[in-house]
Amino acid sequence: MKFGYVSVVGRPNVGKSTLINNILGIKVSITSNKPQTTRNNIRGIYNDEESQIVFLDTPGIHKPKNKLGKFLNKETYSSFDETDLILFMVNAEEKLGKGDEFVLEKIKQEKEDRKVFLIINKIDRIKKEELINIINEYNKLYNFDEIIPISAIKDININDLLKTIKKYLPEGEKVYPEDEYTDKSLRFLISELVREKVLRKTKEEVPHSVTCVVEKYEETKSSIHIDVLIIAERDGIKKILVGHSGKMIKEIGIDARKDIENLVGKKVYLNLFVKTVNNWRDRDKYLKEYGYTLDNE
Repeated sequence: MKFGYVSVVGRPNVGKSTLINNILGIKVSITSNKPQTTRNNIRGIYNDEESQIVFLDTPGIHKPKNKLGKFLNKETYSSFDETDLILFMVNAEEKLGKGDEFVLEKIKQEKEDRKVFLIINKIDRIKKEELINIINEYNKLYNFDEIIPISAIKDININDLLKTIKKYLPEGEKVYPEDEYTDKSLRFLISELVREKVLRKTKEEVPHSVTCVVEKYEETKSSIHIDVLIIAERDGIKKILVGHSGKMIKEIGIDARKDIENLVGKKVYLNLFVKTVNNWRDRDKYLKEYGYTLDNE
């Protein structure tokens, strides 16, 4: 039996969450086309007859502009401490840049004796000659233990990736129950599903300046009543989220409710509220209250 922890790291928006959701066959991490969608280390637990693999979905490493940004980077760096294997994921559609080099330097500093794979995502969107060039570029920067081209969304080479991961993991017994697929609470998953809809329906600064908190969760035999508070950084953003005659908040609620019902398997009555908390991303009190704990700040 193989058991181990695998960190998936890289720049924002390279497909880390999509990969883990694909492997697990269930959504444990929200996805969008916005950078920095993932804000916490989320453990996704994969089980089969011969292994249990705990995948750590990490926030994209970036140059922080506020205390929340520092927290996101710190979350990713902390994942190195418990991991057996690091998957460094890059986007095949984007040229190797300073951001990728910065992430790789962090891996070099933190990795110790851990194995590192280069995972080239979105290969379905490029030509074979381009892939060869990408591999050659990254080979000049680091001696990777494995290089595996994939498409997380098209399910290309995912089985090969899993087989290769297992070869490098140590022998060990399963730590988590086989029916457990994440370490996150149901309340956390619900709040993230609401935030996902905000990310997908808004643009520019709005999605990055918003967080969500479950304020009420009441369950009966046949249904669940849930209140979610959406925190906006400014009154102008709150206005956008509510929309003309409440249109935007209604659309967010309809889409989120469908996903929450799929998650809990019951009828859901979802109420959304929007509140302004000025500059919350730079205020320790609110960062801690909303689940972004910053130690030694």
